[in-house]
Amino acid sequence: MIKTIIDKLLGKPSASARAHKLRFGKREEVPASVHGINPELVDRRAVDVVETLQDAGFEAYIVGGAVRDLLLGLRPKDFDVATNATPEQVKSLFRRAFIIGKRFRIVHVVYGRGRENEVIEVSTFRAFLDNSLAESVSGNERTSKAALAGMKHAVDASGRVLRDNVWGPQDQDATRRDFTINAMYYDPATQIVVDYHKGIQDAKKRVLRMIGDPATRYREDPVRIIRAVRFAAKLHDVGFKLEPKTAAPLVASQHLLARSGSEPRHLSAARRGRRTCRSPVRHSGPGRHRPPRERRQAGGA
Repeated sequence: MIKTIIDKLLGKPSASARAHKLRFGKREEVPASVHGINPELVDRRAVDVVETLQDAGFEAYIVGGAVRDLLLGLRPKDFDVATNATPEQVKSLFRRAFIIGKRFRIVHVVYGRGRENEVIEVSTFRAFLDNSLAESVSGNERTSKAALAGMKHAVDASGRVLRDNVWGPQDQDATRRDFTINAMYYDPATQIVVDYHKGIQDAKKRVLRMIGDPATRYREDPVRIIRAVRFAAKLHDVGFKLEPKTAAPLVASQHLLARSGSEPRHLSAARRGRRTCRSPVRHSGPGRHRPPRERRQAGGA
């Protein structure tokens, strides 16, 4: 008690505040002189989405796999944007914008028409929630469709998240993403990268590291198993390797894929992916075993 009073008088953060920082990472704003991103590699349409949201008074950043690729000096194939604007607020700012998804409600902002169109995916910062406190359903996405109606945060009996639409601050949004290298935010206006989980350090070391406890994260969303394998294959040629703690639970967790709704495809991809960790080139082509964008946005491309 006395220590708490003294800490307050000295302006020291409380134990709960220190725990919050530890859990959700420490915000680091990394300038262009350090991260070295070439602005010419950034798609003008993604910049337009960010500027439109910022001009309307919202926070907005290019996020996820695009930032990772930019750090590696590559031109990203897809650009995603994260913001504190809700899907409805995002939709109201663009002429051709569509809210999609159930588990994750996101907005597709469409530029161009026909084969020349480009989609910029916009997601709202999400809260990092305790899934043990979520509403629970006994079945899966299909069998519990009626029960899931109106739920914002729901899990099935195994703990797999079926609904995750509770908005939150940026630090929590970063923590709920999967890999550190996919949890960075780039502001094209200031050219600053916001990094909460040492993603830039891991990118320089060529390490694929899961945020949080890997076994728990795989249980929450078995598609992360596929993503771990896919990223290990995709980034193998530029020197990336799975961190041992991230790789260790993969085989033991593969039974969870049977509950994800597409057992044959997922198990087949997992088996192929374990081989591609050693020889990935054959399976690293665009779109191969690529999860839908709705599932992908949870952690970056």
